[in-house]
Amino acid sequence: MEQDRKIKVLIAKPGLDGHDRGAKVLAFGLRDHGMEVIYTGRRQSAKNIVNSAIQEDVDVVGLSCLSGAHMTFFPKVVNLLKEEKAEDVLVVGGGIIPDEDIPKLKEKGVAEIFGPGTMIKKIAEYIKENVRK
Repeated sequence: MEQDRKIKVLIAKPGLDGHDRGAKVLAFGLRDHGMEVIYTGRRQSAKNIVNSAIQEDVDVVGLSCLSGAHMTFFPKVVNLLKEEKAEDVLVVGGGIIPDEDIPKLKEKGVAEIFGPGTMIKKIAEYIKENVRK
């Protein structure tokens, strides 16, 4: 990645999940850590998320889910990114994700899951260490 280019992050709320306070707080927090952040808003389809990620040429897609649909939407976003030859985009997730689902999501290509209460600094450090070089 170019040294003078900020890390570009897309934050998205897939599905019918309408609770977005955490996603907005994260967006502002990552911006405070020097990243460029795009927030797509609530109730996004996986296809819309991927289209936005490609159009905006992002480095990271952050998915937030509180509705229980994470096992459907997170892998679908990963697969659509692969179909679009954008598998170098780091996909991370957060929200209310049961512990037993985390290994399954990682097997399906989600790089990391951040639960409630995770410090924004920790998320920013993870992104900086793991974004495409």
